[in-house]
Amino acid sequence: MPVQQFTVTANRIDPYKNFKFRVRFDDKVVAGVSKVSALKRSTEVVSHREGNDLSTPRLSPGASKFEAITLERGLTFAPEFQDWASKVYSNEGDGAVSLAGLRKNLTIEMLNLQGEIVRQYQIFRCWVSEYTALPELDANANAIAFETIVIQNEGFVRIDLDEPAEF
Repeated sequence: MPVQQFTVTANRIDPYKNFKFRVRFDDKVVAGVSKVSALKRSTEVVSHREGNDLSTPRLSPGASKFEAITLERGLTFAPEFQDWASKVYSNEGDGAVSLAGLRKNLTIEMLNLQGEIVRQYQIFRCWVSEYTALPELDANANAIAFETIVIQNEGFVRIDLDEPAEF
């Protein structure tokens, strides 16, 4: 007999799909986001050995770092990506930029097929390090134009949620 993964909806054996999600910042859902890269943390390995140890070193955790997150969405009139990316760059006047509003906390919500939140992550102190305003254009292509931001961050946590009852 297989082990049940889902406690509230015991009939469910399929994992959640990855195509239904929302991204939030500034207390609102960001429209049109179609792709979010993986949330990834890596921890450096510190190798050390005492003088009388055998030749096998001991391994300890070192500093942790969080990979940049890429958000992609179809080109729209919504200015959120451009406005946020402009916080670190200005081509007006003396080029001075204000750090007010540079860093934002993000929330990524993964939804089940009924639209209920099943997984939620809070990403801390994010800022835009890359902005692609217009992709390469090709008159022979049959594709959507995307704008992209790459976000640096200082960590993420999973928000504990109760398993939703699905019907």
